[in-house]
This record gives sequence, C-alpha cells and structure tokens, in this order.
Amino acid sequence: MDSSVSVLKQWVAESDNIVFFGGAGVSTEPGIPDFRSADGLYNQKYKYPPEEIISHSFFERNPEEFYRFYRDKLIPPADVKPNRCHLRLSELEREGKLRAVITQNIDGLHQAAGSERVIELHGSIHRCYCAKCRREYDESAVNDAQGVPRCGCGGVIRPDVVLYEEGLREDDLTDAVNYIREADVLIVGGTSLNVYPAAGLIRYFRGKHLALINMSPTPYDNMAELVIREKIGQVFARI
Repeated sequence: MDSSVSVLKQWVAESDNIVFFGGAGVSTEPGIPDFRSADGLYNQKYKYPPEEIISHSFFERNPEEFYRFYRDKLIPPADVKPNRCHLRLSELEREGKLRAVITQNIDGLHQAAGSERVIELHGSIHRCYCAKCRREYDESAVNDAQGVPRCGCGGVIRPDVVLYEEGLREDDLTDAVNYIREADVLIVGGTSLNVYPAAGLIRYFRGKHLALINMSPTPYDNMAELVIREKIGQVFARI
C-alpha cells in the first residue's frame, strides 16, 4: 500500500489538473454513517426501509416520517469536523493543483474545510426551499424545526437534496462531466460506484492517471491504474 500511495503522491506533485470524485466514505471517518456498509443506514431497522423514506414519493406521502428520519440520521452532529481528506483537498485547490471536488455527499464538509469549487451532485443539507413556491429559506427552517416545516404559502419547506426518484441537476452533471473529461489525474474515493447516474461519470475520464481509493471493491477497479484499499483520510494525510 505504501508504494501505491507513493505513486499517487508523485502524480499529485506533477499535476496541476486534478479532479476528486468522492462519496460517503469520505465522511465516515468524521462520524457520518454511510449507506451500504454493514453499519450503514440501509442495514439499520426502521418502520420503513431507509431507501424508501428518502424517496420523493414517500416525502410527499408521509412528510412527518421523512423529517423524523432526516433530522435523526442525515443531519450530522454539531461536533463533526472535516477530516484529513477534506482538508488536504482544500490545500491542493489553494496550491493550484485541484480543479474541482465532485461529491455525492450532502454534508457540506468540503466547504467547511475551505474548498470553493465543489459540485454537490446530490444537493446539500445546508440549503432549503419551499416545494410549492420555491422560496429559499435558511437551513435552520428545516434542520432545527419540529415536525413538518411550512412556508407562508402553505407549502412544505424541504431540504435542497436529491431524493430517490428525482433527477440530478443538469448543470451539475454537465460541470462534473467537463471537469472529469478535462482532468489529467482523477482521484475517486470513498464510493462504491454503484449509484447511477453519478457512478457513470468516471467513464468520461480521458486523462493520464486514475486512482480508486475505497475499502471495498468497485465495478470500476479494472479501469484504474491504482487501487488503494485504505481509509481515505489516512491516504490523504500522506500525499
């Protein structure tokens, strides 16, 4: 593993056109649960399956239960901080090496670490709006409220996150494709690459070096020049 990390470190040193594409595993080290691991949200017991609760149809049908789950499981504790991966990516951006972070996470930890060019494919818990009139609200209107938050127009105020049965924003997808297509080095980390269409973005890479950092195998391991089975924070602490 040390030799693989050394190679990745060399790629980073030699490139000024790096893109990082990350998933839930980037945030598990600070204490945010992922979805598909043994201890992930999909393997915990609720009245309804978690993947059903965070769907568009369930949100409309049973907003009370949606918000109970959302506030209990998707809002990180106040003491959760960016880890070494988040912080090093921010440093690489300031050094002129990293062009963009593309993330499937909704926790905002990349921005908290100082990253500026962040494409949030699945939205953010730090933004919310009325599902009826589209008026924007501060995140506290959802995250710190009780029950189902309502707009003055009577509509439900919802988090600006992409639920199951909803499509990704076209602008975000276009930006992500362009960054990946033009990158010299693509580092993919903390993601099983099983959730589409986000996982399919890796196919647009045409650059020099592709590295995959994940504790478990992915469907795209055979495409990568480097496959590193270590915790992502530990890897970024060494590059």
